[in-house]
Amino acid sequence: MRSIFFALVAFSAVTLSLHGLWESEAGLVIERLHIGDIPVTLMRKSDIPPAPAIVIAHGFSGSQQLMAPIATTLTRNGYVAVTFDFSGHGRNPRPMPGGLAKLETSTAALLNDIDEVVRFAQRQPGADGRVALVGHSMATDLVVRHAIRDPQIVAVAAFSFFGEGVTRDQPKNLIIIDGAWESQRLIEAGVRVVSQAADGTAQAGVTYGDIARGTGRRLAIARGVEHIGVLYSRDAMTETLNWMNAVFGRREAGYIDARGPWLALLFAGLIALMRPLAQFLPQVSPVPLGAGLPWRRLAPIAIAPALLTPLILWKAPTDFLPILLGDYLVAHLAVYGVLIFAGLWLAQGGLPVFRPPRWKPLLVAAAALAAMYTLVLGLPLDAYVISYQPTGVRAPLVPIMFIGCALYFLADEWMTRGPGAARGGYVFSKFCFIASLAIAVALNPRRLFFLVIIAIVIVILLTVYGLVGRWVYARTRDPRVGALGAAFGLAWALAVTFPIVD
Repeated sequence: MRSIFFALVAFSAVTLSLHGLWESEAGLVIERLHIGDIPVTLMRKSDIPPAPAIVIAHGFSGSQQLMAPIATTLTRNGYVAVTFDFSGHGRNPRPMPGGLAKLETSTAALLNDIDEVVRFAQRQPGADGRVALVGHSMATDLVVRHAIRDPQIVAVAAFSFFGEGVTRDQPKNLIIIDGAWESQRLIEAGVRVVSQAADGTAQAGVTYGDIARGTGRRLAIARGVEHIGVLYSRDAMTETLNWMNAVFGRREAGYIDARGPWLALLFAGLIALMRPLAQFLPQVSPVPLGAGLPWRRLAPIAIAPALLTPLILWKAPTDFLPILLGDYLVAHLAVYGVLIFAGLWLAQGGLPVFRPPRWKPLLVAAAALAAMYTLVLGLPLDAYVISYQPTGVRAPLVPIMFIGCALYFLADEWMTRGPGAARGGYVFSKFCFIASLAIAVALNPRRLFFLVIIAIVIVILLTVYGLVGRWVYARTRDPRVGALGAAFGLAWALAVTFPIVD
């Protein structure tokens, strides 16, 4: 009865949140189109006079779904909003040329994407010819560059800004919006840029320059959010809307997209729903399996790979897949897992994780768990958060990346589960892994800097895999089920989100 009650509460949360998310876009005219290879979403209100078009660009590893809150906020207040997927991102099948190795080449390609979308936006029947740009993270540099060379762009909103080339009057009417929990480096970059138009150091929340002459400058800090959360912040969307209204001389205002709490409720409900679903998995082992290491034996096995893996990969060639940073992460996971296995071998005199299991129930349970991660969580992610379909060249990458992910999760799950296992050992091992990635970034900041930006996403994924893995282990009594399910889920996530390069 308790499981049934738990399932009903979780299902109610999912239903309620889906209704709230549906309401955010209800009544809007939404067209999903293509400009060549570029997937584009055009959003507007019906039966309104022509209005300015706002082209909205996502950041590194993002897609147009991530920018939907800003799009609906602007659309419901009378603007025409256009979102799209950059080359190499989302459902855009065109690889991003150059990658991080040839920034001039990749920058030129992404700028060309913006140019195509801007021209498309200007041609729409509902647009009046005036255009502004919104960009997040990586895209802030791109929208600023485009606006400087295109005199028709009359305003730019840069979320989590970093870039070069900004002067006192170029681009026209620039607002920089950072999350209060952003990297101090990004906030300081915004202060420096806006200070060009101020007498001294710019203050957040103050408009400098003259919007009528195109020299407006403003720095805004969104409370209580970081690099991704800024996209769902009421402060950030209010600042963007007010800025566009000031530039275009419009007054319609009031609606601010509030899908953030609905999304939190949706995924909390879906994750909670996986607890009763886990009860339908077959029991793989009659007795609980796992290394069951106490702290004095677990700690050195968990710490050593965290220190050694970044050093082993520091100078090693890790760009072996056409997916930016995803190949390094897979290599890091694989080496990390092998080192844990080595520690377990020394501690236990063998590797019982590779002893023949009951293959059929193990594989059935692991496949069911993988389906939960990729369907139960993946379909809502694809609809409301980020492109989650392995299209084109991405699909073949999933099994390749699964190998590296499986080595890590099989080793880590076996190390932290089992009778007598150290309480809190799972959390400690994940802390060591995150610390290991931080060391890797410090050793190679130019290539791995973007791992800092998505660190919060990695932490969330590991937390979910750990929580669900605990429920699955309680039912199946075999840590390999949770390991294989999590490995497939992470391999899928990496393959569908990181940029594809040629």
